[in-house]
Amino acid sequence: MSEPRVHGTDVKTAHQDLHSDQGALRGEHPGRSRNPVIKVADLAWLEFEKPDLDRAEVFARDFGFGIAARTERELWLRGTFPGSPCMVIRRGRSSRFIGPAFRAAERADLDRLARATGSHVRDADVPGGGRTVGLLDPSGFPVRVVHCGEQLSALPEQQPRLLNFGTAHRRTNTTQRPPREPSRIQRLGHLVLETRVFARALDWYLDTLGMIVSDFLFLDGQRERGPVMAFIRCDLGSVPADHHTLAMHLGPGTGYVHSAYQVTDLDSIAAGGEYLKERGYQRSWGIGRHIQGSQLFDYWRDPDHFMLEHFADGDLFSCDIEPGWAAFSTSGLAQWGPPATRDFLGASPTPERVRHAIEALRDDNEMDMARLLGLLKAAKS
Repeated sequence: MSEPRVHGTDVKTAHQDLHSDQGALRGEHPGRSRNPVIKVADLAWLEFEKPDLDRAEVFARDFGFGIAARTERELWLRGTFPGSPCMVIRRGRSSRFIGPAFRAAERADLDRLARATGSHVRDADVPGGGRTVGLLDPSGFPVRVVHCGEQLSALPEQQPRLLNFGTAHRRTNTTQRPPREPSRIQRLGHLVLETRVFARALDWYLDTLGMIVSDFLFLDGQRERGPVMAFIRCDLGSVPADHHTLAMHLGPGTGYVHSAYQVTDLDSIAAGGEYLKERGYQRSWGIGRHIQGSQLFDYWRDPDHFMLEHFADGDLFSCDIEPGWAAFSTSGLAQWGPPATRDFLGASPTPERVRHAIEALRDDNEMDMARLLGLLKAAKS
């Protein structure tokens, strides 16, 4: 388990409005492990099951994915960047999220991980081949760590718009006419999960996969009980990495919240959103700019009610940036944009959410009445 420590000179200790106006207090979670088993390099892909692959492919193309491979049983989706696919959807009896696959920095990391966890290195069923280690995180999500063989080549990009700023005139004698077309996904950016065992799951990802925390959120009046949400990035040393590759928050349920996919710029987000709206898809929340991570965002629901995000212009942090600390609130989710919707927050008292709350309070986990009431208060703040 990660141990608290007094922050030294190896990380930036003065926030100075860098990404949070608060740092850790003495004895709080350091946001990184002393000696992780390995350090993953990125998310590779996410795994889903759905009964209707044809419908899934129609949405995927409308949202902006490319098709890496398609069989009767599997649909592999990709972005324009070279590398691995970013999602696989397998035919199943119901629609459900299975789990994430993370990319190992080196092939030898798989052997090291297998020895430390009592697992085995197996062939990966990914286009182009590769090797993988299968794990189970404390929340019960299957987690794969993969090292891929053949890499997908790059695809043509949507070019960013030339913009005029004040007296800096980069565009003259030409107009701006972004085409009404799908946003072209570049890559998988991050995954957000809800868990009833937040502290255990957090330490597992830090200790096992070597990830580090960019920002912690705590409940108002309950900071002494520790954080209830963490935005976690890959530790690439001096090479800047996405502000978060994985985010987790404590909640009454256990499951997928949303996943995010990078596109070129704000015009790509907006024009792609108009394209989705014209085809009858449901916008969950957007367009706006986040606080933690700073991304421009726009959230949509697919036909199976999974939430997916278009994003651009996110923060990049190297390993020497320590975690920020902030109170968890709805108003703290965005710098600008429309108010967060009940759909995005999952705040509607559906029978499923009520059942999850009852089960969470009854079972042995990190949820209790004070935590539940604090989360409800945060959703309204």
